[in-house]
Amino acid sequence: MAKFLFVTDLDNTLVGDDRSLAELNQQLSQHRQEHGTKIVYATGRSLILYRELLTQKELLVPDALIAAVGTEIYYNASESDPDPAWEKQLSSGWNRDLVVATGTNFVDLLPQPASEQRPFKVSYFLTEQAAEEVIPHLESLLKEQGIYAQLIYSGGKDLDILPSQSNKGLAVEFLRQHWEIDATQTVVCGDSGNDIALFSVGEPRGIIVGNAQPELLQWLSANQADYRYLAKAACAGGILEGLYHFGFLL
Repeated sequence: MAKFLFVTDLDNTLVGDDRSLAELNQQLSQHRQEHGTKIVYATGRSLILYRELLTQKELLVPDALIAAVGTEIYYNASESDPDPAWEKQLSSGWNRDLVVATGTNFVDLLPQPASEQRPFKVSYFLTEQAAEEVIPHLESLLKEQGIYAQLIYSGGKDLDILPSQSNKGLAVEFLRQHWEIDATQTVVCGDSGNDIALFSVGEPRGIIVGNAQPELLQWLSANQADYRYLAKAACAGGILEGLYHFGFLL
């Protein structure tokens, strides 16, 4: 057995099945202790909402936290300052004030709570019905103003606007290179649209949990590969299933 880099989304991926989560925690904790495996959470949550989750669920202390849909990396969640090297990488060409001003042109965009508005992330609620028209129009307006942002829509309700150099997958690549871990020894897990980047940056082993959202299943259908696995079980049970499938656990 060799060390690997384990990366997972939180809501409805790692979290959602407490019994399987307890088993997975035990397996990962032992593997980290014996082989030096790295554990990373990659969430859409801000650091504030991540800390709230810690009061509700039993989670292992990660080696790194990727928060705010990949725009912030923390090595110690008790601290409030994200990795400055990663932030520097995101700042080129990003104008948050202009992104916010552009969003005011769309009545269908409802700003998410203040805790979820981050230096490199602007977040809205947007209905599925309105999304088909709003997203391409908004993307076009941003490009006209010289802002090459990523628009990530997930769960049929959440729209996040990020710098083009940032998402969960690129943040994982940053950590993978920092720790010098090969993509073949990296496994990523997710359930929704904002996890697509986890599976599409490089060729890590990918686990899509059985309760995945339609947008992720649609993407997987068009991007099938032997290094991506669609689990039958939901949440942490699906992660365990995938880890056995790829041979990370025996």
